[in-house]
Amino acid sequence: MPKFLIQASYTAEGLKGLQKDKASGRKAAMSAAAEAAGGRLDALYYCLGKDDVVAILDLPDAIAAAALAVTASSSGLVHSRTTTLLTVEEADKALSKSIPFRAPGR
Repeated sequence: MPKFLIQASYTAEGLKGLQKDKASGRKAAMSAAAEAAGGRLDALYYCLGKDDVVAILDLPDAIAAAALAVTASSSGLVHSRTTTLLTVEEADKALSKSIPFRAPGR
């Protein structure tokens, strides 16, 4: 199952919700959302810095990842970025493909 990295930051109102729910409550909510999308939460970490939380999820496809991202962002309480992750083997397959491409101006 493809893996996705979600990096998110809470709005001020979202942080108030985090204080109320606690980190464990948000983990349970994110786990339930991942399962509803057909996947599972692999890891969840809270951060200091630009992002408040990072998560790695196993999801069936990019459509499930997009649905989850839109659902979370539409709450207005969190801003997120989703990145597709590749395994080392998948990266090697991509690196071994030769695709004709002409760079701009070349």
